[in-house]
Amino acid sequence: MVNFDATIVSGRTGSSANAKTTVDNLIIAGWTGRDAAALRAHIVELEKLGVPPPKTTPVFYRVASSLLTVESEVEVVGGNSSGEVEPVLIRMPDGLCLGVGSDHTDRKVEAIGITVSKQLCPKPIGRSWWPFSEVEGHWDELEIRSFAVRKGVRRLYQSGFLKVMRHPTELMALCFDEKRELPVGSAMFCGTLPVHGEIEHADHYELEILDPVLGRKIHHQYSVKTLPTE
Repeated sequence: MVNFDATIVSGRTGSSANAKTTVDNLIIAGWTGRDAAALRAHIVELEKLGVPPPKTTPVFYRVASSLLTVESEVEVVGGNSSGEVEPVLIRMPDGLCLGVGSDHTDRKVEAIGITVSKQLCPKPIGRSWWPFSEVEGHWDELEIRSFAVRKGVRRLYQSGFLKVMRHPTELMALCFDEKRELPVGSAMFCGTLPVHGEIEHADHYELEILDPVLGRKIHHQYSVKTLPTE
């Protein structure tokens, strides 16, 4: 279980409200691509690192909710991990909200077992959230992107529109069957995009989700402290 302070921002009213948030159920949805070519590109990208392709798609990995963090620094062992920007859903007591996070993953361990690799690294998320009801109708027009900073050099790491991913209502229905919605206290990472260039371990990551319809953006960034491998 993890507790943190969140800010819910409405693009329709311009108002914001603070919310005490508890998450005790964390799901990482993988292989959520809607477009077969884009999904295959991500599979090939990970196959280069020795990660076996999934038997079916999408896949829902359950990991410890304590991995979620809103801190600006995470600690990882060795230089084999990397971040990846994702839209994140959280069902708060007042409703379903959308934010941005990073499914930071150990790539070396991922080649051995994806489920285990998902458990090894913190999962950074931002403190700002939008009511999902405000973006549900124009999900396809939302954009996510990330930047990686390594040895002082900043580059665009990922970018694209969410139209290439399955809609969250479909993911929730597939994951929860009868309930067809994320339970209160649950969070779901909804998938990612292929990187520009090579997957790499960086010193710093910047994450963004952009809403061109309501003219707003959520931004989060975090640094990576690399612990030695003895």
